[in-house]
Amino acid sequence: MTEAPLFRERNFRFLFTASAFTNLGDGILAVALPWAATLMTDNPLLIGLVATARQLPWLLLSLPAGVMTDRFDRRRVILACDGLRLMLALGLVGLMLSGAGGVWALIALTFALGSAEVLRDNTAQTMLPQVVGTARLEKANGLIWTTEQLGGQFLGPPLAGLLIVLSIALPFGFQAGMLALALLLVARMVLQPVALGPRQAFWPALREGMVWLWQHATLRRLAFVLGAFNFFGSMVWAVMVLYGQRVLGLDAAGYGAMLSVLAAGGLAGSLLGPALIARIGPTAALFLGMAGFGTSCLVLAVSSSVMLTTIALTIEAFSALIWNIATVSYRQRHIPGPLLGRVNSAYRFFGTGTNPMGAFAGGAIVAAAAPLGQTALHLPYAIAFAGTVGMIAYAAFRLRLD
Repeated sequence: MTEAPLFRERNFRFLFTASAFTNLGDGILAVALPWAATLMTDNPLLIGLVATARQLPWLLLSLPAGVMTDRFDRRRVILACDGLRLMLALGLVGLMLSGAGGVWALIALTFALGSAEVLRDNTAQTMLPQVVGTARLEKANGLIWTTEQLGGQFLGPPLAGLLIVLSIALPFGFQAGMLALALLLVARMVLQPVALGPRQAFWPALREGMVWLWQHATLRRLAFVLGAFNFFGSMVWAVMVLYGQRVLGLDAAGYGAMLSVLAAGGLAGSLLGPALIARIGPTAALFLGMAGFGTSCLVLAVSSSVMLTTIALTIEAFSALIWNIATVSYRQRHIPGPLLGRVNSAYRFFGTGTNPMGAFAGGAIVAAAAPLGQTALHLPYAIAFAGTVGMIAYAAFRLRLD
């Protein structure tokens, strides 16, 4: 019997469209937040702290977010998180217009925004099997990742560059509008009740998820590899805006355009990923993701060419999407439903909690190596390449997805 297309399912259609709106806004923020920081300070460490502030909640809040995801109605949690993000986006508009508090106010608001994103993202991933079932997870994840690539990386960055030229406050106002539309769509979803399991005290509930993850050898090792992957990824992306400005000589519009071009690789990965993973298997997809990242880091470590940089990052964007689809679908399929929120958040604590440390390290490395001139901005990419080689060696002996 042929399954109905996913877009004929009302709940998935609303969730997909809401993701498209929020990802477009997030793509704009990915350029606007670090660019706003460069307008407030020229200190690489403080600019890196803006990226750190958005990623730090993954380390601090991932575990309690998982308990909340498994304890409350997931649709309502998403509505609450997006409502909070809407208010914070409006707060960023006010900051850009007034300048009150400078870069430290930007860091504080960015931290609050990242905190809401942790709970929202964990809940959305946990809710997806409830929306589409388990048989079509690769296809559903591929479509949702497509919205991230189209909105978050293909359309968002160049639009951010144009908005910044008009006013640095405009990108944050645009994000507020996208969140308002997403709220209306998620509010219209009607989901069947899901068994959330018996109500437990916070610490026993948290421990149950941690123990399950630790006892599942494959997911435990995958979380550690992802942690290394994200540490190095955050390290290089925290200073990417400075790399674009000082090494490649790009203005806001040019930087946004470069990010948009490389997003074509991510878009291709999201569209072709499910079929490619079915052909080569999830384990090969992991190594493809790591190889693509390592290649891009090597190119950026030795080159100052806009063209070579763009090509390398496009390849990395393609391979990263293959990794994401394979690993997220694997987790959603293998973790029991009543534990999915807690185990997913424990996994992301180890796998994504390294983001703030990587972002801080990127800014600190460039600041410490400032006497080297432009070479300082190549250094994080060289370190990331060496780290990726070690990560691939570990995975070759210890990691297989069944």
